[in-house]
Amino acid sequence: MAPQDAVLGWDEDTNAEAYAAFTRTHPMYEATSRDLARRAGLADARLVVDLCGGAGATARAVLDLIPPHARVVSVDDAAAMQRVGRRTLADPRLSWITAPAERLADHVPPGSADAVVCNSAIWKTRTSTVFTAVAHVLRPGGTFAFNIGGGFAGVRHPDEEASRKGPSLNTLIHQVATRDHAYTPPSAAAATAPKLPLEAVTARLAAAGLTVVETEVTAQHSTMAEKKAWLSIPVFARPADGGFTHAQRMRILDAAYTLTTPDTPTVTSWLVVVARRPEATS
Repeated sequence: MAPQDAVLGWDEDTNAEAYAAFTRTHPMYEATSRDLARRAGLADARLVVDLCGGAGATARAVLDLIPPHARVVSVDDAAAMQRVGRRTLADPRLSWITAPAERLADHVPPGSADAVVCNSAIWKTRTSTVFTAVAHVLRPGGTFAFNIGGGFAGVRHPDEEASRKGPSLNTLIHQVATRDHAYTPPSAAAATAPKLPLEAVTARLAAAGLTVVETEVTAQHSTMAEKKAWLSIPVFARPADGGFTHAQRMRILDAAYTLTTPDTPTVTSWLVVVARRPEATS
């Protein structure tokens, strides 16, 4: 299997099946989905958009919280992910739209959505365009809840620092690739530079007419075994560069994993952002 790009590689059946299997076996996406759904305030919602909804992990959490008469629209441009979702999540309140996040306003009527949620994916969109589309479909007072991985946002929860008792699995992967395959890892500055810091997010939301009402850096506690399972999903396999095939990446991952203990605690940081479209003024 050729390596898959973390932005463009989602529309592959092999990746979609691996991702869906991971969400069924491990709590990572279920936990982040439930957190966003809770923050979105869905008790009285009539229409909720699950943006970049993939195979439906977040839609499932939303469906658990909305009233019986409410609807959920899951929007994603990866048909392969949605094929898995349609097969595994059958609920008459849920509909699927295959489209990029940037085209959200083409498919959802203006001012019709009570909430839009986006779990673990806003970083791979053109955020200025997406934020404008979200503002267009939200009703006045509607909520937009999303999260950004700590590395992308340039934040780290104190628990992540406290839990470190050795190199991360990502670090060990790069060390093994360097030792066995003459791999040259990216510079430390390039590897740690935040791609989507809160300052940029806030400015782009404001430009779209949305107001930030809550931000929090959260910690997700896991194990090295779950991290390995996550890195086995083709779009997340490492090293991301270097021209390795997926099979080579899996061999590197296996070699790095032997240097760890499966139940070693790991912590992933998230920046959670909740924004709102202002209420209409008379």
